[in-house]
Amino acid sequence: MRPELLYPLFQPVDSLKGVGSRVAPLVHKLAGPKVVDVLWHLPTGVIDRRYRPTVAEAIPGKVATLVLTVDEHRAPPPGSRAPYRVAASDATGTLTLVYFRAGRDYMMKLLPPGEQRAVSGRIEVFNDLPQMAHPDHVVPLSELASIQTIEPVYPMTQGLAPRVLRKIVLAALAAGLKVAQGAPEWLDPTLVARRGWPTWGDALRAAHEPADDDAVSPLSPARQRLAYDELLATQLALSIARAKMRARPGRPREGDGAMRAAALAGLPFALTRAQSTALDEIAADMARPSRMLRLLQGDVGSGKTVVAWLAMLIALETGAQAALMAPTEILARQHMETLTPLAEAIGVRIALLTGRDKGKPREETLAALEAGTIRVIVGTHALFQDDVRFRDLGLVVIDEQHRFGVDQRLGLSSKGPDADVLVMTATPIPRTLTLTHYGDMDISRLDEKPPGRQPIETVVLPTQRLPDVIAAIQRAIAAGNKVYWVCPLVAESETDDVAAAEGRYEDLRQILGGRVGLVHGRMKAAEKDAVMERFAGEGVDVLVATTVIEVGVNVPAATVMVIEHAERFGLAQLHQLRGRIGRGSAKSTCLLLYQGPLGEIARDRLQVIRTTEDGFVIAEEDLRLRGAGEVLGTRQSGLPNFRLADLAAHADLLDTASADARLILERDPDLTTPRGQALRVLLYLFERDAAVRTVRSG
Repeated sequence: MRPELLYPLFQPVDSLKGVGSRVAPLVHKLAGPKVVDVLWHLPTGVIDRRYRPTVAEAIPGKVATLVLTVDEHRAPPPGSRAPYRVAASDATGTLTLVYFRAGRDYMMKLLPPGEQRAVSGRIEVFNDLPQMAHPDHVVPLSELASIQTIEPVYPMTQGLAPRVLRKIVLAALAAGLKVAQGAPEWLDPTLVARRGWPTWGDALRAAHEPADDDAVSPLSPARQRLAYDELLATQLALSIARAKMRARPGRPREGDGAMRAAALAGLPFALTRAQSTALDEIAADMARPSRMLRLLQGDVGSGKTVVAWLAMLIALETGAQAALMAPTEILARQHMETLTPLAEAIGVRIALLTGRDKGKPREETLAALEAGTIRVIVGTHALFQDDVRFRDLGLVVIDEQHRFGVDQRLGLSSKGPDADVLVMTATPIPRTLTLTHYGDMDISRLDEKPPGRQPIETVVLPTQRLPDVIAAIQRAIAAGNKVYWVCPLVAESETDDVAAAEGRYEDLRQILGGRVGLVHGRMKAAEKDAVMERFAGEGVDVLVATTVIEVGVNVPAATVMVIEHAERFGLAQLHQLRGRIGRGSAKSTCLLLYQGPLGEIARDRLQVIRTTEDGFVIAEEDLRLRGAGEVLGTRQSGLPNFRLADLAAHADLLDTASADARLILERDPDLTTPRGQALRVLLYLFERDAAVRTVRSG
């Protein structure tokens, strides 16, 4: 249970002064529903108001704070769209204050003629005369001290004024500082002293009341301290999950190697060095008495499925069963198609189970699974429904799982209390993200492609070259090849995505005739599958799609991919899409169409994708260009989305936190020492409640 000390931080935002029914939804949208969310909403910059010139000295473009006498109001005529102007002066000259859509009564109250006011805002020049449009602050001289000399600037949302947000943040900060007074120090004092970090409370104050521009840098002592708190909470939660997984008794599974030898003899190719190494690592894990929890990272086309199949055979050699779970039905069916001939070649019974299976066929599959006559089952999340029971589940393989958080992994293998777990990701993940999201797992990397795969030529073209692109795909179709045409992501709504895809589909049908198919996210799974099957077989030569084809589909005859508005896609996504071609022995081409002018990041992104096919290089670049939350899709996935840590800036802190977490649990596995108790507070503060419960339950 969350300690009472933290209760004030986990109240709803409307418990803060100044947050009524109108403002609460805006704060919720911007920062989150709780007081602690506002506390984690850190400034991204500052406005320096220390510059206090006279009117004559004021430099255009700079933010200045001046003391002026109000001279004259010039209200626009009724119905006019002209601004409201107020002339104000000091001994050196006159400054015009400009307001759009301002009422006379309000202006007279704000700037009474003949009185002095302190005003602060950006100096501009209009018709060679100095002016200030909508000053940020206008106060009587008695309140001059209320204008902050260094004013933090926060990410904003429409409808919430900066001044209102600042008051709300200060209220949250007051709550945080009160909690900090009673909070124990959870960090190692030696580390804090060596790094020159403040206490948690002082770090919060310094973050929200920055002394200068340097104070909002991720490398400032206060920001580093807060980032480390968050990273340590994450790494500790992962280490606890890892320890719990390791503590559950597994079963050593060595096998006699007979099935693997038969399977390898039947493959038309030899394993790559990376595949052999990964398989050795998996076999060593499975032979241990503790349970395996391993991540198999491979680039597109690096041969993960073969490694997973051979791992499943280790389980089968010991008399157990294996399950392969994919995130979508299309992918599950595809795995089934790939594995069925391999299974039949060595006499292994394999079956498919998805949400679409109903009635008698489903019942027969479930009965055979429970009896143990089905040795390998391939499926979707349907595999984890209550009525699915195994005789002896030895290995669970989970495919494509960015979207599978630590808590799900902890609960996952309940189907086989001592089952080993192998997770495969389709895309390489940057090293820092591997630590933060898969720190509870051991890792194998497939960093080379099987021999015989040709490099994919990637060409970047402006949209004006569309006629040339269409001519190129006509040539490809005439040569018997197939073409993917990916339509742009439209951030605003899925409806716009679909409209873009449907429009391009109609255009291409007019030019190319009826052998054009369409798939998008709003089609039913069965409709999508039908089109994909025709594209993989006969009947469809060009597949127009939104990014629903990003995951998994295997069509060796597809040798051309066109990606429209490539500048709107993330690097890893472009790499994933491109990986749908180049699966046969024919030369393949990826055409990236962009709409200029390109921003710097978009240009960098297209340059990277054009010059390399190495997914591990691309993953690191993607992290550099976009940041962690975007790379892993954590905005949607329920994985940790860091509020205080910046993984690009704080990579060294992540390494330290990872080592610290493991050392803590070695010395104090149940977190019962004084520091252990303090770390429980840290875990609750960062909402890692499941980790604390895990420690409690032993």
